[in-house]
Amino acid sequence: MTPGKKLQGLVAATVTPMTPDGQINLSVIRQYVDYLVGEQNVKNVFLNGTTGEGLSLNIQERKQLAEEWIHQGKDKLDHVIIHVGALSLPESQELARHAAAIGASGIAVIAPFFFRPANKDELTAFLQKIASEAPEVPFYYYHIPSLTGVKIRVEELLDGIKEQIPTFQGVKFSDTDLLDLAQCINKNEREQFAFLYGVDEQLLSALAIGANGAVGSTYNYLGRKTNLMLQAFAKPDLALARKYQFLTGEFLNFVIKLGFGVAQTKAVMTFVSGIPMGPPRLPLVDASEEFIIKAKAKLDSIIWPDGD
Repeated sequence: MTPGKKLQGLVAATVTPMTPDGQINLSVIRQYVDYLVGEQNVKNVFLNGTTGEGLSLNIQERKQLAEEWIHQGKDKLDHVIIHVGALSLPESQELARHAAAIGASGIAVIAPFFFRPANKDELTAFLQKIASEAPEVPFYYYHIPSLTGVKIRVEELLDGIKEQIPTFQGVKFSDTDLLDLAQCINKNEREQFAFLYGVDEQLLSALAIGANGAVGSTYNYLGRKTNLMLQAFAKPDLALARKYQFLTGEFLNFVIKLGFGVAQTKAVMTFVSGIPMGPPRLPLVDASEEFIIKAKAKLDSIIWPDGD
């Protein structure tokens, strides 16, 4: 890890490699780290989130994965953000303490989604109880209302958040509500929060209103291409940036029509990286052979602006 370096740019939402019988496969994490850094030019990771099936793993599995990523990422990765959210507050607190103990760059927490917070104050109280267990570790809120059903606007949540959670550093914003994101950025400029966008096919739009990074599953296998989009945006060469965004969207639009989720992301990562990511955990089921054939053919057919 790189202490003091600001979290920005691309963050790969990692998948959890599993053996054919559904156990976590720690043996490929070193290869995974080297692939992200060497092949995709991605040096930040977000563990045990949605893509990582974090809420389908038990506490011990989540700890083992975190430890292995921290170990293998030493002197290679800039940031290892560990998602420690859980439906059980004590479990989430235990994971936060563990993340702090092993040297995580940051922790993130999703809103509880069975018994849901009804308002900002209830959500803040839940987050504060977790953040306080890791008082030296940067804290990020993971906003993904399409899965949690918690529709509390982030703009509202951030009002006074530092007073309640001094370690608060930003948001993984996985929602298409760009108005909410824009208001967050506009109203919190002085705080220098990290606003990391989580809808990969709309990243360019989020960059235009001030997002300073992104957390997503496609950066596992399209990280290098997306980094070229970030470079084009920064020049600024908006025409070139749009080409990269449109081509990423073309692939995602194609696979979404086939049925695209965590299982299919694991399949894509396997055929792109050559690292066996294994099956997902039930209730998710493996990607079909038909999906793999069609997705690979589509990805191979795309002609990127850099000629690769």
